[in-house]
Amino acid sequence: MITELVANAVDHGRLPSIRVIVSRPYVNGVRVGVVDRSRTLPTLRVDAGDDRLRGRGLVLVDALTQEWGTELYRWGKQVWAELKEDDA
Repeated sequence: MITELVANAVDHGRLPSIRVIVSRPYVNGVRVGVVDRSRTLPTLRVDAGDDRLRGRGLVLVDALTQEWGTELYRWGKQVWAELKEDDA
């Protein structure tokens, strides 16, 4: 999941560096965010029958995480994803 978020930021960001943020907003979970300078919102592609080698990163992020989203900033954005352990 983190490699897909970082790869998207590298591909679409406008600077040679990005920022990775890892936080623990829940006792049973972690949030990973990748910040870049692009304000272009990511889109989840749903054309599963497509044979393209690229463009399916967010499909993987969506499948592997409980939730993901985007926070826009004046100068860019953060795309984040959350992993949570189920309450037993």
